[in-house]
Amino acid sequence: MKFVHLHTHSHYSLLDGLAKIDDLIARAKELGMKALALTDHGNLYGAIEFYKKALKAEIKPILGIEAYVAPRSRFDKQAKIDDKYFHLTLLAENQTGWQNLIKLSTKSHLEGFYYKPRVDRELLREHHEGLIVLSGCPKGEIPQLILQNKIKEAEETIKIYQEIFGKENFFLEIGHHQNIPEIAKVNKFLAELSEKTGAPMVATQDIHYLKPEDAEYQDI
Repeated sequence: MKFVHLHTHSHYSLLDGLAKIDDLIARAKELGMKALALTDHGNLYGAIEFYKKALKAEIKPILGIEAYVAPRSRFDKQAKIDDKYFHLTLLAENQTGWQNLIKLSTKSHLEGFYYKPRVDRELLREHHEGLIVLSGCPKGEIPQLILQNKIKEAEETIKIYQEIFGKENFFLEIGHHQNIPEIAKVNKFLAELSEKTGAPMVATQDIHYLKPEDAEYQDI
């Protein structure tokens, strides 16, 4: 079965990712993967390096970002409210999508920065074209609502993102992490919400390390 990693962090996910671009591409090549996405936290620092090196290795590069989404407006910066944020995985489908990633990243730093470079729904509406969007890891808005047992609100949020990006461009992101027990609950309800809303599911692994032993080393 063919599989492409669509949620991958490099060392450009500062203080969070470990793997370097060269090593990620070499590992993908070793595993026979034909494509690979790079979705670093809140930035595109590694995008050009990744794009050039992936092409050279005959691997299709998918440029993306794991965005931080403000709970209110990106201009709101109130302590103990706006220092919370949600994760959202954005992938460029084409040149327009790449240009919108650049705009979102730039405005998240210049306008939305509060602990993290943040976007909001207003920006996402403004720069939605050419983007494929995944609902994110357990720190995404929809998984967080599920973990708070706010299933109806999670359903409404899915519909909002479908309206922003188009039903064909918004996916519910599921993954398996044996050390994160709440993942099972999130996956269960995501499957149910997929049936109710028509939002397709996609499996990711939210990679922060090249190999499992790297994660064990990092935790020491």
